[in-house]
Amino acid sequence: MIAGRDFFVKFPIPVGALCAGALLLAGCGGQSSSQKGASSNGQNGSTVSYSAGVYPTYKGLANLCAAPRSGSSPVTGQAYPDKPGSIAAENNWLRSWSNDTYLWYRELPDLDPRAYNDTEQFFDLLRTSQVTASGTPKDKFHFTYPTEVWESLSQSGVSAGYGAQWFLVADRPPREIRVAYVEPGSPAAAQGVQRGDTVLRIDGADAVSGNDVDTLNDGLFPENIGEAHQFVMRSAAGVQRTVSMTSASITSVPVQNVKVINPTTDRIGYLLFNDHIATAEAQLISAVNTLNVTGISELVLDIRYNGGGYLYIASELAYMIAGPSRTNGKTFERLTFNDKYPNTDPVTGESLAPMPFFDDSDAGAALPTLNLGRVYVLTGSGTCSASESIINGLRGVGVEVIQIGGTTCGKPYGFYATPNCGTTYFTIQFKGVNAMGFGDYTDGFSPENVVGSAGTEIPGCAVLDDFTHALGDVGEARLAAALQHIGTGSCPTPPSGPVVLGKTQFGATPSEGYLPRSPLRENRILRH
Repeated sequence: MIAGRDFFVKFPIPVGALCAGALLLAGCGGQSSSQKGASSNGQNGSTVSYSAGVYPTYKGLANLCAAPRSGSSPVTGQAYPDKPGSIAAENNWLRSWSNDTYLWYRELPDLDPRAYNDTEQFFDLLRTSQVTASGTPKDKFHFTYPTEVWESLSQSGVSAGYGAQWFLVADRPPREIRVAYVEPGSPAAAQGVQRGDTVLRIDGADAVSGNDVDTLNDGLFPENIGEAHQFVMRSAAGVQRTVSMTSASITSVPVQNVKVINPTTDRIGYLLFNDHIATAEAQLISAVNTLNVTGISELVLDIRYNGGGYLYIASELAYMIAGPSRTNGKTFERLTFNDKYPNTDPVTGESLAPMPFFDDSDAGAALPTLNLGRVYVLTGSGTCSASESIINGLRGVGVEVIQIGGTTCGKPYGFYATPNCGTTYFTIQFKGVNAMGFGDYTDGFSPENVVGSAGTEIPGCAVLDDFTHALGDVGEARLAAALQHIGTGSCPTPPSGPVVLGKTQFGATPSEGYLPRSPLRENRILRH
């Protein structure tokens, strides 16, 4: 968990998950290493040897468990691979696996696996202690999940919820919990919940100043379909009302609000893109075809709440924006692992090859293109991972990217989910770089006039999120700033407070706020 927070927000858990919602980094309960049985502690010294600087092959150390499971996974149906082992044996696997695959393995301490009686504590120590230029941890994406919960999370495209994406402007009293956007056709939409609504009470608990965080979490993030909860909410216009919502199966609509602003004069296209999920491909193709009917001269791509997902979707969208003349034969993103593996993927064993700008769909159909040499991107703390790849990939081939909003989350990294003994581990294993070899934006991308600490600065305007207008409304502050910049080349006066580094739940809370969401929605996901 992150120090300084007293509102510990659960990750939304999909339908079919096997345990309660997760608290921040820790997943959702499960056995900690200290709970795996007293007998395992007695095996530490007898079954595991340790020599400083000597790392046995990690694949031969896997699945030696202090509390081996029997039977099969209820999620995948596959038999558990567990064999009798110990906490020290699990630590030993973690030590060798990290040394072999961790991107910054040279910066890891060499720890005796026999000296620790908690695997999660041991894993937490197996990351670099270095910091970025801004002083934030270099590795802020180190976490675990109970394996069966992760399998449910990654395999299910449906979650239990209301269709309201919450945004935590402040997560400690006085808290400020607002609605970022609402999924069409959802229970929240049916109840008239809108962007900018502020949550005041949940099931009688004070959401602003109260201490009953369990009730708040239970209401915000229902774990099952059919849960009824009552919310007292205040609209952006100041109207207070009580809303009762029952959780249902929610499927994300990743592409929304596609339109052309001033179609007879400026011909400025706008689209809201919220998730790099598989269903986004058809919706993005449809959006580009719609914009092509008018023949736009500029595009405003709103990815302020897009945490990432499938990297091939990012590549396809970048191609559809830039067109073939700018991308043909060029690299969208190249994955680099640690220096032990300059030419091969250490996990799959495959030869490394750059990811191109994909010019056809998953079904093999040619993609439409806008053929633009410039794109405006609306960003914030929720812009992460694959969304940042769009920015970086386009910049790598000379497309001008103008950034409007706040600093992105700063995640040029990715990992393979790796299970062992009922816990799935996530450690940084690769970095993505563009055609120019750049990928060092660990403090995010920042508009060049950002106030306060900044990440990698690129042309654009720092603008705080505006919850008083709907997304896509030309009066909404970030879209309005983009339109001003298109027309005059100038920015609004920056806010007096800093539009700071856009950390997610994996890092320090920013002044802008953050979206509480599962790691599945904040990653580079590779497809085999």
